Amino acid sequence: MYAIFEDGSRQYRVSEGDVVKVDYRAGDKGGRVEFGRVLLYSNGDDRRIGQPLVEGMRILGEIVEHPSTKLYIQHFRRRKNYRRLRGHRQWYTKVRIRHILLPGQEPPAAPVAETTPPPPSAS
Repeated sequence: MYAIFEDGSRQYRVSEGDVVKVDYRAGDKGGRVEFGRVLLYSNGDDRRIGQPLVEGMRILGEIVEHPSTKLYIQHFRRRKNYRRLRGHRQWYTKVRIRHILLPGQEPPAAPVAETTPPPPSAS
């Protein structure tokens, strides 16, 4: 099962469990992200192609981290004593895809960790 969604001006092909690097969006690590612009969904013989979007489909993800990459731009002209060095840091958001939801579907409830009291000790 996979889906193609659009975020910003880019399209991403994802399956559940994939980690994708999208443009920076504010949020804490472990926070929830939702992508609503789904262009295509495929699961075996079930294929839904949007015109331009598949109505009601959502992709839910979880923020993993906010990495960045540093890019250096260097200009050099020989014999002219001309050197320029500039840097640029681009921030991204890594998102782990948790669920691909069809129209009308709700995400499965997270398992609640019940705390049971320890058994009484025989003293």
